This record gives sequence, structure tokens and C-alpha cells, in this order.
Amino acid sequence: MDTINPNQGYYQPAWQPPMGQGVGMVGKASYYAQQYQGRPTASGEPYNMYDMTAAHRDLPFGTLLRVTNLQTGRFVIVRVNDRGPSKPGRIVDVSWAAALELGLVQHGSADVQVEIVR
Repeated sequence: MDTINPNQGYYQPAWQPPMGQGVGMVGKASYYAQQYQGRPTASGEPYNMYDMTAAHRDLPFGTLLRVTNLQTGRFVIVRVNDRGPSKPGRIVDVSWAAALELGLVQHGSADVQVEIVR
């Protein structure tokens, strides 16, 4: 369903999965941390590296994702509140807290599967 909020001045069309994406996206994930702490995200909320959040290029803000590290099997549930990742070849950027749980902090990135929870 389309979202119209005249009080905040935005229109968000109902989400349609981009071609080649949807449930079971597989690719590289990375994270962002201290240097972005407190800065506004694309959704307008301040970035908090201790929250379980993520940046995705296309999914609507508020979408919950299950991100699974394919090497370790560890997973987290994150909420999309930002746009990105900016590096080519990455499908999602997660917060520092999510990266810590996934085991990404040491290496900086990992192969992951991303599934839409809701």
C-alpha cells in the first residue's frame, strides 16, 4: 500500500522487489560505526552504532531483515533506516552492533544472505 504523509511532506510508493532481488539476496555485507555516530540517516533518525539497524539501497525504511553470515551461520535481525551501501558489490551495510554479532568487525565484510522478515 502506498504511504502518503502530507504533514511530513513525503510519499513512499508500495515496495516492489527490484529485478533479481527479494527473499534470499546473497552478497557482501559491511558495516559502519564510530565515524557516523549521531549523524542523520536517510530516514532522518540519528545513526546509533549500538542499534540493530542497516542501510539498504531499495527497501523501505522500517523493513526488518534477517542477515546471516554464510561462513559462520550467525544471524541478526536488523531494521532498515538508511540508504547504502556506497561501495560497489555490497548488498547491505549493518550497524556496528549487528556487525559484532555477525562476526564482521574483525574482517570488515563477509558473504551474507539477506531475507525480508517483514
